[in-house]
Amino acid sequence: MIRKSKENLPVLAVCYDFDKTLSPDDMQAQGYIQTVYDGDVPSFWKDTDLLAKDGSMDSNLAYMYKMRQEAEGREIFSRQKLEEYGSKVTLFPGVEEWFERIRRYGAEHGVIVEHYIISSGLKEMIEGTSVAKAGAFEKIYASSFYYNERGVAVWPAQVVNYTNKTQFLFRIEKGVLDVNDPGVNDFFAPEDLRVPFRNIVYIGDSDTDIPCMKLVNTYGGHSIGIYNSETADKTKVYKMLHDNRIRYFAPADYTENSQIDQLLKAIINRTAANEILETIHYECKKDQAANYSTSGS
Repeated sequence: MIRKSKENLPVLAVCYDFDKTLSPDDMQAQGYIQTVYDGDVPSFWKDTDLLAKDGSMDSNLAYMYKMRQEAEGREIFSRQKLEEYGSKVTLFPGVEEWFERIRRYGAEHGVIVEHYIISSGLKEMIEGTSVAKAGAFEKIYASSFYYNERGVAVWPAQVVNYTNKTQFLFRIEKGVLDVNDPGVNDFFAPEDLRVPFRNIVYIGDSDTDIPCMKLVNTYGGHSIGIYNSETADKTKVYKMLHDNRIRYFAPADYTENSQIDQLLKAIINRTAANEILETIHYECKKDQAANYSTSGS
């Protein structure tokens, strides 16, 4: 079981969707679908949606089934193959250097920055990306397969959809990171939470991120909507801002001094200052409790 204890310094957890947040397109549509579906990406998703509807299936289970089904007779549907496809996934500008730069800025300002993925995409493909292989992520929460003794995918092991994404925020909050650890349901006093929601940032691009965005916003954290800087289409982020799903939005440009770079650094600065005030607040509460106890005896 992976459990993390509360640190001496404040921890800022930055949580990301993956597709169209860190990468311009769905990860499955950057090589895999083209290989098994004769290059017809729209038809793959259309047929997947039809399968989900006709079978009353979760849409993520439907695409996972479709991926495995279409691989039959074409190639071995293995973890290794999925990681190979993941290694070819395109990332938005600046993503390669982003995670370490933001971590370093946090360390310089007395804040531990941790990066997490919470995605409906495939964990194996994300693990194949250059940034994951470089150790960018503290934990990757995403859909994944169970593999037989030959490394071939035979069954879904984990399915992450837009509603159950929120459970991972509570795991991060409490430091109870293993997906099978029931300790996520344990009571934690506010001062014992490893990453209180005010120190959680959620970055996403679409409706599937709304439950997480709303939860983070409700409890004082920071939700950021991302839009593709090449198309400059802000329709989704405008709606999310109007509906109070996000607090900020920015183009998907992660280079140094970009809009989102400056925004994250401002959040880090605020976190450092805010945690000093929170520490003083808890010390005052302790002093008050001790004095009340003494005066009442």
